Amino acid sequence: MDNSPSTYVERPLQAHLHPQHSEESDTIDLLKLWRVIWYAKWNIAWFVVLCCALAVAVLSFITPQYLGSTTLLIKEKTPPVLTFQQVSDSGASTTTDYLQTQQALLQSRDLAERVVKKLSLTTHPVTDPRQQTQAWFKPRQWLSDLNAGQWLPWLAYLPPEKPAPTEQDIFNDVTQNLMLHTTVKFVGKSQLIEIAVELPDPDLAAAAANALALGYIDSQLDTSLKSSQTTTNWMNTRLVELRSNLRAAEDKLQAYREEQGLVDVDGVATISANELQMTGNRMIDARRNRAEAESQFRQAQSLSNGDMSRLSSVPAVLSNPLIQQFQAEVAKAQAKVEELSGRYGSKHPALISAQSELRTAQTSLRLQVQQVVAGIERQYQLAVASEGALQKSFNTNKAQIQNISRKEFQLREYQREVDSSRALYETFVTRLKETSATSDMDSAKARVVDPAITPVEPSKPHKTLIVAIVAVVASIIGVALAFLFETLSNTFRTDESIESILNVPLLSVVPLVMKKSRRQLARLFEDNDNPRFSETIRNLRTWLMLQSTEAPSQVVLVTSTVPGEGKSTIANNLASSLAPLERVLLIDADLRQPTLSLNFDFPPDSPGFANVIAGTARLEDCIRTVGNLDMLPAGSVSPPALDLFDTPRLPSPNDPLDTLRQPPAQDLLSSPRVARMLDVLKSRYRHIVIDSPPAEMVSDALLLAKHSDAVIYVVKAQSTPIDQVQKSLAMLQQNHAPVFGVVLNQVDLRKARKYGNSHSRSFYDYDFAPR
Repeated sequence: MDNSPSTYVERPLQAHLHPQHSEESDTIDLLKLWRVIWYAKWNIAWFVVLCCALAVAVLSFITPQYLGSTTLLIKEKTPPVLTFQQVSDSGASTTTDYLQTQQALLQSRDLAERVVKKLSLTTHPVTDPRQQTQAWFKPRQWLSDLNAGQWLPWLAYLPPEKPAPTEQDIFNDVTQNLMLHTTVKFVGKSQLIEIAVELPDPDLAAAAANALALGYIDSQLDTSLKSSQTTTNWMNTRLVELRSNLRAAEDKLQAYREEQGLVDVDGVATISANELQMTGNRMIDARRNRAEAESQFRQAQSLSNGDMSRLSSVPAVLSNPLIQQFQAEVAKAQAKVEELSGRYGSKHPALISAQSELRTAQTSLRLQVQQVVAGIERQYQLAVASEGALQKSFNTNKAQIQNISRKEFQLREYQREVDSSRALYETFVTRLKETSATSDMDSAKARVVDPAITPVEPSKPHKTLIVAIVAVVASIIGVALAFLFETLSNTFRTDESIESILNVPLLSVVPLVMKKSRRQLARLFEDNDNPRFSETIRNLRTWLMLQSTEAPSQVVLVTSTVPGEGKSTIANNLASSLAPLERVLLIDADLRQPTLSLNFDFPPDSPGFANVIAGTARLEDCIRTVGNLDMLPAGSVSPPALDLFDTPRLPSPNDPLDTLRQPPAQDLLSSPRVARMLDVLKSRYRHIVIDSPPAEMVSDALLLAKHSDAVIYVVKAQSTPIDQVQKSLAMLQQNHAPVFGVVLNQVDLRKARKYGNSHSRSFYDYDFAPR
């Protein structure tokens, strides 16, 4: 017999143990992902609805919060109202630093304490912790009450409960809570600051925001006033010191004047610089005159012992008018003598008289020269004396001027000290009057632009947004769970998974039939109560008939992995679909759990397949005919003859009943009578459909597969584990069983249609050509 009727049988089932993936499996199949989501859409929807309901329930227990918001304008500098600058302690270097400083001041604890005191928040029902709803879960108090009877001594080692809070503790808690619920932020890049307070009471939230703004302005005013008062006090103290310093400087100046006998700076000098210059110029002239006189004197002195004519030739002597006159008289007298000496004799009276006049003129000239020389000496002495006097006077004046300068410098130093002390004193007096005059002027650097109003809608919780976020997150989680369950699913759900994992052709997809008994399911095709089911059986029949044209598939074995997958239903209905066309025999070969007799109401003790093989009944006596279909039930098998664990028992000669007992099921199926019986039946029937036991439970299916031409493997959708199916198919292949194909049974078409699988199509759309 040919055990390889088709190419499908010859293909190795390598995918049974190691599933093969095509190159397309490396890419993401978006349609497949969408099918997974579409299949689980109602589960995802219910999950989203449940999460949203839980979110709404949780939000209903959350106390709504209201946001009161006030906007302040922070001014960097206050424009001066007066012409002078107001004294303050403003130390902001830049606009950014200043604004950040003011933002920090708005979040300070001092300002929060002002608001708590102003609004009496320590006694307000919303903010007072003593008036809040107490938690019902108090395990410590319960344990303390339980320990009142000393039933649990170990509770005494628990730390004691905290004492009741004091007023200061309440005040600190309320202040801290207000600071936690206060937000201060800039409005864009402007100098506007928004103060937001979030509290359960809308009126209280608005009042707290306004109180914070007004408290900040009041604190600025208080700080300015305190600064002005502090400055005024410091200036008064400093003014007394400056007054004392001014008086001490004036007293020192006056004492110095009195000590030096000075009246003022102009009265100090007794000689001016011009006089000193004139004395210097005169001294220069005197020095020049002295040099000239000394030169003349030195010439005259050098010739005083020489010839008178040489002495008279000295320029200082020669330039004397008297000397010139006497020289003229001497020259005249000399000329006269020379004239008379030529005319007269030496004894002539006229000559003698002329000679006497010459001697007289010469004597006068000599005397006059001597007088001139003496005058030059006197003039030299006078020049030397004049030069010395002028030099002495110059030195005296110079020393006097230097002394006066020193006194003038000291006097001016004292005067400057007096002037600076007086100026500083007058400045402090002026600033003190300015500060006193402007101490109560509004110097606040902030004003309320937009006061807070009572909010109408709560700021928290944002129920719509939270529910929407929960819905989105739940949808994502639901989709993720759908993909997770799809990944972890170890059963067959689609026809693609059958062919890709098992590498075996899918013959038919049988829909799930609800509310039917076993007997009704066995007659479902014949009764035609479910057209879809009948159509799938016709598809299977078509596969079988088309395959028979290539290689005869006369003996068809129907098996499954585990019981309950519907193999008996498929076998019964397949035989019923073939019966109107050809002569068909249906054999119930499941000797352990026979169903044919129960489905068609055969007598329980009627002989069948097991009796024929065992030789206790004739084949003709065991075949039953229902309509056009012949059936061979499992037969009556006594319980002792079947061993649940397939352990053969040898007949005992001491037990006479052993001769009546039948052999175990495996012994029956492995008997040569099975082949001989099938050979006989092949000559009578065109198709023989055998309902076999499950392949995984026992080895009966392997024994029957050896006598089959085609094995139809039934897999229950979303039920049978993939690894079990792979193992059973691999076992059949290893034993050269002619596996014809797989039938995916009990598929919920409603879910399959939502899932978008190919088996949700109309059953007339299937291609029955061999692949």
